[in-house]
Amino acid sequence: MAKAVNHFPGVTLLITHYNRSSSLERLLQAFDDISCSFEDIVVSDDASKPEHRQAMEDMQKSFSFRLITAPKNKGLANNLNKGQEAVKTPYTLYVQEDFIPKPAFIAKLNDAVGFMNEDASLDMVRFYAYYPYAHVEPFKSGFSRMIYKPWSVKYDKIYYYSDHPHLRRSTFLQKFGPYVEGIKSDKAEYLMCLSFIQNKGRALFYDDFKGLFDQVNSNNEPSTVQRDNWRQQSNNPLIRMARTLYRQVKYNYDLRFTRPH
Repeated sequence: MAKAVNHFPGVTLLITHYNRSSSLERLLQAFDDISCSFEDIVVSDDASKPEHRQAMEDMQKSFSFRLITAPKNKGLANNLNKGQEAVKTPYTLYVQEDFIPKPAFIAKLNDAVGFMNEDASLDMVRFYAYYPYAHVEPFKSGFSRMIYKPWSVKYDKIYYYSDHPHLRRSTFLQKFGPYVEGIKSDKAEYLMCLSFIQNKGRALFYDDFKGLFDQVNSNNEPSTVQRDNWRQQSNNPLIRMARTLYRQVKYNYDLRFTRPH
């Protein structure tokens, strides 16, 4: 990808990929379409099938990126770890291959880089989510500060970190430890949430979180990650109360006694 009108020096676009080369090409083309480029692009591949590997190599003729491969599939956590280790710039923009940036993203990425340049204690700026974070306070330019409240009854307070598109410092793994490998991706994400809170991570959350990216999973290339539907609720008030109590006990126990790294 050539240097575009909206170029972000000091930022590497990190994309994790597995057997979805058409989605990867769509993502790269989408950034090109909005004239957005980066100092570097790293595609971390988790031992995709030969036809996808060939497609990625062909893609490199049109889009400039470094392809980091693996001899065998080791899961999303390993893919994230080896991809992040390959990044050489101060900041990493992490985006999975099934997302598409919207034109409005450019201005907000520029804001996010500025925030992180101004505040060395800021670890991450989140751009996308399925739902709002439990506790925030207004910041500026459409962003809010994320606030972790240990005894809040909102059980999704624990999801301070997310694998959804975000900008982070490339020293992220040094501060919060590597993603735990050899387990399901949702469990690895949960453990990173614990580590982010335990190590006093600080993050911003974009309020209009559906305004910057679309997530698209086609029938030809469906999602390769299966996550537990942990937000599913029963309408029975006793069951809901029991679940709330269980989550409060579990999350606070995990934060106190679980050491992911």
